[in-house]
Amino acid sequence: MDAASSSPVQFGRHAPARRTIVHLSDTHLLAGNPPLGGRYDTAANLARTLEAVEGLGIRPHAIVFTGDLTDLGEPDAYRALKDAVDPVAARLGAPVVWCAGNHDERPALRRDLLGLAPTEEPVTGVWDLGGLRLIALDSSVPGWHHGDLDEGQLAWLRDLLSAPAPLGTLLALHHPPLPSHIPLFDILELRDQGRLADAIAGTDVRGVLAGHLHYSTSGTFAGVPVNVAAATCYTMNLARPAAAVNGMDAGQSFHLVHVYDDTITHSVVPVVEVDTGGFFTQEWVDRMARLTPEERLLSFSRKR
Repeated sequence: MDAASSSPVQFGRHAPARRTIVHLSDTHLLAGNPPLGGRYDTAANLARTLEAVEGLGIRPHAIVFTGDLTDLGEPDAYRALKDAVDPVAARLGAPVVWCAGNHDERPALRRDLLGLAPTEEPVTGVWDLGGLRLIALDSSVPGWHHGDLDEGQLAWLRDLLSAPAPLGTLLALHHPPLPSHIPLFDILELRDQGRLADAIAGTDVRGVLAGHLHYSTSGTFAGVPVNVAAATCYTMNLARPAAAVNGMDAGQSFHLVHVYDDTITHSVVPVVEVDTGGFFTQEWVDRMARLTPEERLLSFSRKR
């Protein structure tokens, strides 16, 4: 499997992506795996998602989880999450980036998932993905569900960003710096967002990965694209009035992030079991690759 794509052939104006990241969020595991809210089998939904990730047939440069890793911060839930994800990451040869969310508890997360001292220190980190810098921030606030970034983290971030990375920087955190049309999420938003905007102004930050909302959405923050991955556990049924939006055991997905020289794309990958057509295959791609650009246009672009 290629680390970026199963087909390195350049058919259009863009060369293949320089880096590929799998972005998941909101697993909400519980110790012993009782149904979350009496309805959702979060472990089974995570297993199906991880199976879909492996089914992509790629070797991503990182697997990023943007928070709410567990629902109650239980040590056994973190151990179960580690047991589920580590073998997949090992088979794919990809580092795993864990972000803390409002449902997480820092001491247990640090001890039982990361093997660190069980303190209330923010869970942060930096990864060099072959020139692409990925910075994980901790927007969780102990004892609360809203998000915030303390001055210590922001000072640390400003110091890191004082020197650019060859392929730029991505930030990952749980609470997205975006508005939501769903009232409950605006109550639980990332607070004091202006301080984060000041920290990234004029830097090489190219994008922000986030979660928290349980639905996929995107926007811009301080001129930087923000992309929110939906949850693996359950998603929000947006086909309802905003004040009546609630969870459903459907629509689970993750994002496939492709980093190009001049842009970054975020593709929503549904976790579903459906019949799929069989026209486009690796054999088809290989056949197209053997043609000249003009022959490809005649074969595939010209209307019959």
